Amino acid sequence: MSRQPRTTETSDSPLGVLLAASAFFIWGLSPIYWKALVSVPAFEILMHRMIWSFVFLAPLVLLRGHLDDFLKAMSSGRTLLILMGTTVIVGGNWFLFIWAINSGHILQTSLGYYINPLVNVLLGVVFLKERLRRLQLVAVGLAAVGVFYLTLSYGQFPWVSLALAFSFGFYGLIRKVVPVGPLVGLTVETLLLSVPATAYLIYIDHAGHGAFLNAGTPITLLLMGAALVTGLPLLLFTMGTKLLRLATVGFLQYIAPSCTFLLAVFIYREPLVPAQLFTFGLIWTALAIYSYDSVRQYRIA
Repeated sequence: MSRQPRTTETSDSPLGVLLAASAFFIWGLSPIYWKALVSVPAFEILMHRMIWSFVFLAPLVLLRGHLDDFLKAMSSGRTLLILMGTTVIVGGNWFLFIWAINSGHILQTSLGYYINPLVNVLLGVVFLKERLRRLQLVAVGLAAVGVFYLTLSYGQFPWVSLALAFSFGFYGLIRKVVPVGPLVGLTVETLLLSVPATAYLIYIDHAGHGAFLNAGTPITLLLMGAALVTGLPLLLFTMGTKLLRLATVGFLQYIAPSCTFLLAVFIYREPLVPAQLFTFGLIWTALAIYSYDSVRQYRIA
């Protein structure tokens, strides 16, 4: 009987890299998908995303043997209450992301997810009483300088970037206290919003405004396929991270905002003014320092 290759603390599985990188590539290239739905209001897209994601995720919970975890989460008042809060947060994050993509703010979404790791560090200090190491402090400080510089020089406060970064940061922070895995947690969250989402879509359909089955077969299929953009990368990510070191996952996470950045500049031709480029340069420098410090600390531990 052959043994399965194991990942040690000093090595990564090539399969793990492939799975996790695929997840980040899907997330990073997702603006192409949402751009194809530009004719549909962002809120309507969000409602479809929730419903079809639950339809996609529920069978995965069964197939991967997490039914007991799902039922336990659904029967716990405390868990449900917390997941109701995270449902609102992740729903807001998804809505803002889709709206920003289809409103010509793709660069701001990229900046938001570059900033997110540094926001996570800041939230850890504020809410978990974690202490900042010297290089982490430098990285967070550079990110803050970049945001202020963009606001003063470009004359536009990057609220989309910060809202995306902080909403996703708070989402991760709150989910830390819920004893459920990513797959089960997201399945419960999409279920919680599916009921009001279904009611809303029925209402707009009766009012003659719904796109589903009314705006052509391609749009209908794209709305249903929103589940794949949500569920598939999550599945790949959870499978991949089990075979990887934390430091490797930290490096791979920059694939997504990098893809989004390239799409914004070279495909959708969003203007990249000097103030934005300087801010991105500061953020990239901050992330390089942050990543170096994370790797160094990982090796020491």
